[in-house]
Amino acid sequence: MLLRCRTRPASTRLLRSLHSTPLRRRELFDPNNVERASDEVDVCIVGGGPAGLSAAIRLKQLEQEKGREVRVVVLEKGAEVGSHILSGAVLEPRGLDELLPDWKSREGHPLTQPTTSTSMRFFTEKYDFRIPQPPQMAKMGTYVISLSRVTAWLGSIAEEMGIEVYPGFAGAGLVYSEDGRSVLGVRTNEVGLDRQGRMKDSFEPGMEFRARVTLLAEGAHGSLSKEAIRRFKLRDGRDPQTYGLGLKEVWRVDPSKHEPGKVVHTMGWPLDFHTYGGGWVYHMDEGLVSLGFVVGLNYTNPYLSPYRELQRMKHHPYFRKLLSGDSSRIAYGARVLNEGGLQSVPKLHFPGGALIGCSAGFLNVAKIKGTHNAMKTGMLAAEAAFDALESSDDGPVDLSAYEESFKKSWVYDDLHEVRNVRPSFDTGLGLWGGVVYSGIDTLLLRGRTPWTFRNKEGKSDAAHTKRASECKPIEYPPFEPPLSTDLLTSVALTGTNHAEDQPVHLRVRRYLAPGEDVGREGSDPEKGLQTEKWTEDAEVRREHVKTNVGEYAGLLGRGCPAQVYEYVDDEGADSATEPEKAGWQGKRLVINSQNCIHCKFCDVKVPTQDITWTVPEGGGGPKYTIT
Repeated sequence: MLLRCRTRPASTRLLRSLHSTPLRRRELFDPNNVERASDEVDVCIVGGGPAGLSAAIRLKQLEQEKGREVRVVVLEKGAEVGSHILSGAVLEPRGLDELLPDWKSREGHPLTQPTTSTSMRFFTEKYDFRIPQPPQMAKMGTYVISLSRVTAWLGSIAEEMGIEVYPGFAGAGLVYSEDGRSVLGVRTNEVGLDRQGRMKDSFEPGMEFRARVTLLAEGAHGSLSKEAIRRFKLRDGRDPQTYGLGLKEVWRVDPSKHEPGKVVHTMGWPLDFHTYGGGWVYHMDEGLVSLGFVVGLNYTNPYLSPYRELQRMKHHPYFRKLLSGDSSRIAYGARVLNEGGLQSVPKLHFPGGALIGCSAGFLNVAKIKGTHNAMKTGMLAAEAAFDALESSDDGPVDLSAYEESFKKSWVYDDLHEVRNVRPSFDTGLGLWGGVVYSGIDTLLLRGRTPWTFRNKEGKSDAAHTKRASECKPIEYPPFEPPLSTDLLTSVALTGTNHAEDQPVHLRVRRYLAPGEDVGREGSDPEKGLQTEKWTEDAEVRREHVKTNVGEYAGLLGRGCPAQVYEYVDDEGADSATEPEKAGWQGKRLVINSQNCIHCKFCDVKVPTQDITWTVPEGGGGPKYTIT
């Protein structure tokens, strides 16, 4: 049975209503003139995924072991714990074994399908054949799971232990000390603003959770994690993070086609030999099959559509056979995943907090698994936080011990062994060279080399995109329902919903600070760090359309896996002064934010790097249950 956490504790609803400012109808919201509720906690964790919940559970275990009470709050932007979780997924239970050694004896646990076989297949347009797979990928003792269900189960355990889990509360901003040098907690977002930022009758200001320790567990490319990384220069000396976009479907297949526990990974077609990526087929229990597709977001051709590549992949004879008969699709979703590996893991701690799980990026690309590492880093951060709370005064908590324990842990060893696998595809060796090198490295060398491939140019995924004039448009085959369908039909399966009249959370924004350096106030270092500044005026919007339409053929319009972005004809766009109406040569950008499934593709891949993903009202977004 699927277990879910309650949607919002009554005590917190009361707290919000008691501290709400007087309602003012349709007045423009001024964040500098609002009374916010504030709550003091020991540890505030942003994100109720595997990393955040593992950290929370470990803190409560230490409380029981050492007799020192710790108040732990988990803020989760999804309407329910697990509703924003999407992954393949095959789980290596190493982290779970350490966190909950008795998990197999717990009633209702969702790890019910052990892996029975693993293989890798190479696809051409019409054929497929088996090829050697990395030994890390072939490891048995794993489970084919729905990570959404596993997360919901962990959430129920967290609540039983006295952890305050607040679904529907989105972490919208970090709370800083007066000099800006340390983090003092988290601010949740406002509720009840209309699209123009005016206060509706239902308006409630965001709350501040003031915390001795703030742990960011938002998943890949989280908005607060980005802010902390920029502000505290956590990437200094590290490679840029690189990403893939994973798209997933869940099918209930004909019983004659179902092979419980079978795990298959694919390479080759439908991608060309210049584009990194591949597919998977995981046979779950209950007659379900998880299938999907990942494409590296350093792809060069702006005409590529990740969604259309997934649909085309299902036209292969292998998938036609699997999905024929009495089969039906029941779920769809998409999410970016970290692919940079050990070289791209930033500094993990900052004054007052730390990054855990995919907020930092611990995916083992050779295994295509990261949940075990996310859970373990959550546990390591919890142990460092508990010790720091015991030993520190009222000043900023130092979690440098977490960084040191990470370097001594099996997570570090797990990533170090495969550190050259993904980067080998981006060297002068090319795709085929990457296949050969990664095969030798994983099968024979096992990472025991004196060299480490680095991103010496510091290029982001967006910077790899070529101009449309340098590329050939891609012609995709027509959809063949129910095997392959249009995008909006798939988006309907995500259960995505946002309050219709709320501010657009996808901002076309140009940051004014040079580069990613926040800088100091004036010339006096004692004044601390500046507040980041940006502009969102009509000229920023116009320049976005000019570059992305004129040079990159409107990449976002075909790249987004939820049809959020459209470049539409509008004769008045060239002279418009309102940002949302401004455009270039009769084209303007329309953002259908109600479709957003929180994948972060736009923030990562847009060539102009001027889309900033911010949190919508808490509780909005997808409602995944089986992904």
